[in-house]
Amino acid sequence: MPDVKILLVDDEPDILEFIGYNLKKESFKVFKASNGKEAIEVAKKELPEVILLDVMMPEMDGIETCQELRQVEGLESALIVFLTARSEDYSQIAGLEAGADDYITKPVKPKVLLSKLKAMLRRKDSGKTKVSSQKIDGLVIDRDRYLVIKDGKELNLPKKEFELLSLLASSPGKVFNREKILSKVWGDDVVVGDRTIDVHIRKLREKIGEGFIKTIKGVGYKYKEH
Repeated sequence: MPDVKILLVDDEPDILEFIGYNLKKESFKVFKASNGKEAIEVAKKELPEVILLDVMMPEMDGIETCQELRQVEGLESALIVFLTARSEDYSQIAGLEAGADDYITKPVKPKVLLSKLKAMLRRKDSGKTKVSSQKIDGLVIDRDRYLVIKDGKELNLPKKEFELLSLLASSPGKVFNREKILSKVWGDDVVVGDRTIDVHIRKLREKIGEGFIKTIKGVGYKYKEH
């Protein structure tokens, strides 16, 4: 996948060199940063399609960096993947809740990293829909701009919340079970629990209102019909 921009963020020079070398061999355009603040500066300038982000960094850790990156205009649809030496469930869940798309555990195996990146990029491309915007009862979902407008006011939704809303709204009245939601929004390679879906639904309802998403007990969720 030539010309895809990747920002690699890690405070260990050896990691930057090793992963950067393997990415360049696959014709990715690689940019590097050694801390969170530098990463945000580079990301604003280059607008990479993919950001590989270390969790444990001085000054600003990966979780906080990810949250700030998701607020940068132009990075709403960027893929963010955490690189972490920590295997605890809480760090992985915290990363996904912060807006990350996936995580890879250190030490990083180049073949695994490249395979995951290519699969995620293919899934991102195949997931693009011809319907660019949708409006129902004062709520507009603009998929081209990753933007939701409620009664004329723009809502700033994290990436996963937007993708969840977009998925449900793609087929109003259709019930999406939890397995389908996890597969479409988080991907088959990411392990998250039902609680993660429930938290995102709750946050969405707080922002767009209670009437748009209906819970189907024991099954999943559906979006309001026209």
